[in-house]
Amino acid sequence: MSANRKILIINGHPDPQSFCLALADAYAEGAQEQDSVEVRSIDLSRLQFNPILQYGYRQRTELEDGLKEAQELIRWADHLVFVYPTWWGAMPAILKGFIDRVFLPGFAFKYRENSPLWDKLLTGKTARLIVTMDTPAWYYRLVYWRAGHLVMKRNILKFCGIQPVRVTEISPVKTSSAEQRTKWLSQVKKLGSSLR
Repeated sequence: MSANRKILIINGHPDPQSFCLALADAYAEGAQEQDSVEVRSIDLSRLQFNPILQYGYRQRTELEDGLKEAQELIRWADHLVFVYPTWWGAMPAILKGFIDRVFLPGFAFKYRENSPLWDKLLTGKTARLIVTMDTPAWYYRLVYWRAGHLVMKRNILKFCGIQPVRVTEISPVKTSSAEQRTKWLSQVKKLGSSLR
């Protein structure tokens, strides 16, 4: 483990009172127990930006100040921690919009001229996904093949060079007790303290 580990926690839940925010705070609390760690965070429930990439890559959509700062934080970080719910089998719209607007060509990847290949511009970073679900984990795995996790791991983060990407599933949340939620918070705090 290198000295001065830099961790960026991104809360991808649009509700500022969500359990995801509590999980993000628990991870940060655990990570901050280490002397050689810097922790910064982005809370999408409070970040003001247009989540629509209006013209795709055909025409530039100017970045809001908060998204420019998000790019700087992603460049700065060694380890990215995404905390978000699974809705309709995948991430919520606000997180997808954040990725659409921030993980742009020239920042996260670069297409090669006259080639189907691309350069991965975020290599050297690792990631952890902490994903809440109402669906039981076994059902999500067997019936849905963990589709939302695969999109984040393979189609987005690995595409940009971020690996390995590890996943922690928190489920089922809807029917969980206060005691179970406390256990999950403790589990995530331990993840933070082990810097994973």
